[in-house]
Amino acid sequence: MTATPASHLRRAIRRFDAAALVVGSMIGSGIFIVSAESARRIGSPSGLLGVWIAAGVLTVIASLSCAELAAMLPRAGGQYVFFREAYGPLAGFLFGWTMLTVIQTGTIAAVAVAFARFTGVLVPAVSGRPLFSLGPLAVSPVQIVAIAVVAALTATNSTGLAAGTRTQNALTVVKVASLAALAAAALALGRAGAGPGVAATAAPEGWALAPAFALAMVGPLFSQSAWNNVTFAGEEVEDPGRSLPFALLAGCLAVTALYVATNAGYLRTLPFGEIQHAPEDRVGTAAARALFGGPGAAAMAAAIMVSTFGCVNGLILSGGRVGFAMARDGLLFRGLSRLNAAAVPARALWLQAAWAAVLVLSGTYSQLLKYVVSADILLYVLLVVAVIALRRRHPEWPRPFRAPGYPWLQLLYAAAAGALIALLLAGDPKTTWPGYAVLLLGVPVYLLWRRRT
Repeated sequence: MTATPASHLRRAIRRFDAAALVVGSMIGSGIFIVSAESARRIGSPSGLLGVWIAAGVLTVIASLSCAELAAMLPRAGGQYVFFREAYGPLAGFLFGWTMLTVIQTGTIAAVAVAFARFTGVLVPAVSGRPLFSLGPLAVSPVQIVAIAVVAALTATNSTGLAAGTRTQNALTVVKVASLAALAAAALALGRAGAGPGVAATAAPEGWALAPAFALAMVGPLFSQSAWNNVTFAGEEVEDPGRSLPFALLAGCLAVTALYVATNAGYLRTLPFGEIQHAPEDRVGTAAARALFGGPGAAAMAAAIMVSTFGCVNGLILSGGRVGFAMARDGLLFRGLSRLNAAAVPARALWLQAAWAAVLVLSGTYSQLLKYVVSADILLYVLLVVAVIALRRRHPEWPRPFRAPGYPWLQLLYAAAAGALIALLLAGDPKTTWPGYAVLLLGVPVYLLWRRRT
């Protein structure tokens, strides 16, 4: 007997679940890796801490603005809905288009591959060496494991919201405890002055410092992204007027503090040159090895596996709600707006998984994500400015939470992020312009879809 599909989403995400979704979606593999690239760009220990602090401050400011929108419009799709209401349906579609084609699915692919690669540290058979060919594509054990993880977590989340949130909660607790333990051990036991280390790359000077700082912030900003994912499931959060602002602010503050402490621990444990030139950029593993030897490196690999596994789960759980919301508005295939018997948009989840698997096999996800970082920053600017747009357009709407510092904090964020985008355009145009091309490619797709319907 076939189960009857549910007619509506259910509010079953509690306050702790929402906070765990924020934290768990933010903490993936980035904090263990990207500090090497940032250190090479900025060239000084104080600069490395500075870029992580600056990225954290921008994240917290944006989360305060997002909290107002999320509490006011707690609907499936989150930021897609905010853009639709603030700027019109085209803007909403372009956000959803970029999330589904590159940002969300590309991040799922990248983090799943990171999980598989760190699995290879413990299980050498999981390597990047090709096993067989699939047409023009060479398929390796790393890709097979990554796709298996995406499929398994999509299947789990398709069985109901409870399975996804319980998985997220457990993994978030473990990953936060592991990262906090690494930071605490590094700060307490680290001795970076011991041994000659590796020669550090010189810091940029004068006018070169500003673009270097901007480029050094790319990794930290990407590592602190995805905090907005909880808004995608806003229609399923209990007491959203209170729970969503709490989850966004508490989650972003906690992760920012943890990331800065972890980087301070890296600097306490490793000479700066060794951070810049850590093998395969694995700074977290290098720090654990310096503290505890080989067993420490193995334990760190296991911790990163837990971290990336939990991050993929959070991205899958929330990301499918964007496609569902777009389909419900007639901007994607109508079938994606159907819920299964567990009140989950399973079809949208599986479409997301299928495209993420394609990106894993193609190997293009890393380059795509590099291309869309500046476009992603622009989307955050539009998110923050949407607070101003909606206060003017709909002053009568109830606002359970009001972003503090209005409108100056929002304008400050827009100015700072705008300057960052300009510096990225000037400093690394080859990886910046393509992101806007991906975003704008959605315009003809939108027009064709509207004509079709």
